[in-house]
Amino acid sequence: MASLDQTRDLLGEFIAHPTVSADSNLNMIADIAERLEDAGALVGIQTSPDGRKANLFATLGPQESGGIVLSGHSDVVPVEGQDWSSDPFEMVEQDGRLYGRGTCDMKGFIAAVVAKTPEFAALSLSKPLHFAFTYDEETGCLGARALAQWLQKQDIRPRLAIIGEPTMMRVIEGHKGCCEYTTRFHGLAGHGSAPDRGVNAVEYAVRYVTRLLELGEALKSRAPANSRFDPPWTTINTGALNGGMAHNVIPQEASVEWEFRPVQNADFIFVKAEIEDYANTVLLPAMQQVSAQSAITTEVMGEVAGLEPASVNEARDIMIELTGGNRADVVAFGTEAGIFSALGMSAVVCGPGSIEQAHKPNEFLALDQLQKCLDMLDGLEARLRS
Repeated sequence: MASLDQTRDLLGEFIAHPTVSADSNLNMIADIAERLEDAGALVGIQTSPDGRKANLFATLGPQESGGIVLSGHSDVVPVEGQDWSSDPFEMVEQDGRLYGRGTCDMKGFIAAVVAKTPEFAALSLSKPLHFAFTYDEETGCLGARALAQWLQKQDIRPRLAIIGEPTMMRVIEGHKGCCEYTTRFHGLAGHGSAPDRGVNAVEYAVRYVTRLLELGEALKSRAPANSRFDPPWTTINTGALNGGMAHNVIPQEASVEWEFRPVQNADFIFVKAEIEDYANTVLLPAMQQVSAQSAITTEVMGEVAGLEPASVNEARDIMIELTGGNRADVVAFGTEAGIFSALGMSAVVCGPGSIEQAHKPNEFLALDQLQKCLDMLDGLEARLRS
């Protein structure tokens, strides 16, 4: 069986690849690809449109429908402006903890899976075992969305997906979606003494945010009766409002950065329809009455589907058995699980480490969590053998 020491050393090598989302992940993907190919896996690489990043999808066993996907994202968040006690891209072990950017989110899971691959390869697999390692999860799940399209085109249809985000090895069967946007307002500049002669982009942005606040209140009454999320309703957050240059200048440009986290697909449709209708039928006509060149545009930064709990979820049931848990939970943070679920897979989230450590300086993964992940994969090996 893959040892904790082997997995720890492998994690150190993965941490040394500085795969911040703004940068390339190609070296880490090439490193993983070589290891999986050496174990006998059929490896495919899907590059991003700019060629700077890549997804990896690999398979052991028969090339047919069904089987299990073990999935994780290769990218990590930036370290700039954070007060680290050591080099974030050089793993440090201290007091039973492994420190480094990405240790828990989520290279620890990837290291455990890759360390176990030679043992998986030695099995006589009746169904395929897949490995999916993606880019840009931290910036809108761009890699997973591209991978989903590729899987559909290739008619690759796994049955189950296990996404190893840090959950302290708790089994997670549901999470909210995460939809992020930047809405830009183009008005008409002018002197502050004659507001009627200009189109104040900041003021229209404020009215837009006011409508978002109203929608946020309306969503509270739409919470499903059995919602287990905290809070139980879909939330809206305004992250930034930018615009203007001086007290006496009518601002021509403004932007609003906002997000919402739907607990159900019906809320996704509701929010999108309501805010688009308000912008197009109320705000924009008023702006264009003064200047025909006025415009409101919205850029989708990311629309990541949530994972809605289901009464029937084979992946959840298997993971409860493998981890020895007695129930599945839900979380507020997003993952790529909803993307796999939308492809028809039974999906679950379970991985080593705590989300409380993710994205922070001195991010760490406890060694006992890494061992628990290896124990879970050992149990999966026994199931794959049967």
